[in-house]
Amino acid sequence: MPITKSAKKALRQNKKRHARNLKQTDTTKKEIKNFKKLIAAKNKTNASDALPKVYKALDKAVKNHLIAGNKAARLKSQLTKAINKLQ
Repeated sequence: MPITKSAKKALRQNKKRHARNLKQTDTTKKEIKNFKKLIAAKNKTNASDALPKVYKALDKAVKNHLIAGNKAARLKSQLTKAINKLQ
């Protein structure tokens, strides 16, 4: 356990940040998972509607340094290709 006043404050900050990061990673993963379910069901119209939500979630994750920018770009590219493959 922290002893000094600054260490106690740092612990409080870490707990808040950890909770915020967990929430954001969960929402990002949920958006991607829902999108992949639509792709698996070959539902192109709903998948096209869900794609901007996935982009938004990925961009927010990059902004808050939860994932790297290149990883987000790679995921966006792969998901867009998955939509384009649907006939």
